[in-house]
Amino acid sequence: MDDLNDLLRQTNFTLIDWVIVILYPLISVGIGLYVRKLIVNMSDFVVAGRGLGVCLGIATITGTELGLITVMYSAQKGFTGGFAAFHIALAAGIVTFLVGVTGLFVYRLREMGVMTIPEFYERRFDRKTRILGGVMMALGGILNMGLFLKVGSMFLVGITGTSDVPWALNAVMISLTVLVLIYTCLGGMVSVVIADYVQFVVLSFGLLITTVLAAWHLGWNNIFDTVQQEMGVGGFDPTVAESGFGWEYIIWMGFLGLVSCGIWPTAVARALAMDSPQAVKRQYMFGSLSFLIRFLIPYFWGICAFVFVMQHAGLQQLFFPAGYPVPGELPEGVKAFDNLYAMPLFLAQILPAGLIGLMTAGMIAAFMSTHDSYLLCWSSVLTQDVIAPIREARGRSLSSKARVTLTRVLIVVIGLYVLAWGLIYEGEDDIWDYMAVTGAVYFTGAFALLLGGLYWKRASSTGAFLALLAGLSAVLGLSPVQQLLGIDIPSARVGLLTISGAVLVMVVGSLLFPDRKHNERPQTGGEENV
Repeated sequence: MDDLNDLLRQTNFTLIDWVIVILYPLISVGIGLYVRKLIVNMSDFVVAGRGLGVCLGIATITGTELGLITVMYSAQKGFTGGFAAFHIALAAGIVTFLVGVTGLFVYRLREMGVMTIPEFYERRFDRKTRILGGVMMALGGILNMGLFLKVGSMFLVGITGTSDVPWALNAVMISLTVLVLIYTCLGGMVSVVIADYVQFVVLSFGLLITTVLAAWHLGWNNIFDTVQQEMGVGGFDPTVAESGFGWEYIIWMGFLGLVSCGIWPTAVARALAMDSPQAVKRQYMFGSLSFLIRFLIPYFWGICAFVFVMQHAGLQQLFFPAGYPVPGELPEGVKAFDNLYAMPLFLAQILPAGLIGLMTAGMIAAFMSTHDSYLLCWSSVLTQDVIAPIREARGRSLSSKARVTLTRVLIVVIGLYVLAWGLIYEGEDDIWDYMAVTGAVYFTGAFALLLGGLYWKRASSTGAFLALLAGLSAVLGLSPVQQLLGIDIPSARVGLLTISGAVLVMVVGSLLFPDRKHNERPQTGGEENV
């Protein structure tokens, strides 16, 4: 046991790296304090006054989507799936480019001048659809980000050689929660965009340098040979059963590529903050490369971590105590070390002092960028699309100042939930699959409403309402829920069935219960004056 703990403590992290890691977040908080005075109304707080140009728009959408959670769950997929996992990155890049070319969903939403997707629901359908849509978006989104904090903290304790310290993980989780809450509450979307830009610059260099060092340390031929030896054809071809993917999963990933850029609220929020609908299309076309790279590089790190582990007897015993591949359940009393730690442990031993501090600081920036974007998104949705419409229906509207204050309060509440959820959730899903399933609670219904509402005149409010409710069936893909119900259905199949069900319900509900007067395409160019 002592030998295994010694392995976990091996790191090139030094005092200078700690100084870099501590100073970087303090600078970010300083930025948040400075930009606070720029926040005048809810539009400034939520969509940065709709003033983003193409270059800054690409940087901020890349910064948000390349979070520490992205690096971690992608590395985990590379560790378990080898080069076959690259198909997920390819799907994301291709679909994002096509969305940029066609403007699917995002062009018309920006053209309408809405601040959130549920706001579109009310314009196209009715207020109750907006309220339910806001609830479903927040429910799916908050569940989706439930493990962000824990997984990000695992990276930090892994790369600093403290993963065997009992209190380290919880201490880091609490510290990061406080830091992100302060930063996000102060500056809203303005501070988020600034953090995204800084992160984009830092990580662009750090990712490339780290990738080169990883390949140089292990040897290019050695990486491919080890994957071939240990994983066989399944380590390269996602269509074969040995890969753990298969065609059903590949189709599911193709749809998730559309979701991640054209439906997921944090990405759409960047489109809605652009200075024109035309700029949105250019943002997505040029940004498609970053959607590809944000997966490819962490996948490669995970693959390198796998090779590193398999060529180190002690680490192989730690991560694969029953041998590789693990044949079914582990023997009683035997527990494999969490494979999320594999990539940070690998980087901790190959990156030199100084560089490892800069990379860790960049990852903290990535962590903050994702968290502040998500916290701002879900809190503003609850304010703008649930609480405010309910109060307006009762003749009690919220002022712009009250909306900003309420959003800040909800940011804190959601942040505390994320901390608690990270401490208690025990599931067997890969983090990427967990996120896909929880996000499907929202995006399956949203896909049906955006598709029908923007491109089908006969889509009705009843059909939209039922389609949103159909998204709840996605929770059947979570392992704890399946264990509770005694079922075993691949999460990809659950997701595809939920999508099909939501679209079917939308069509049937609209045909059976049409609105008295078919809603025409909403007028464009309107801005919500709050």
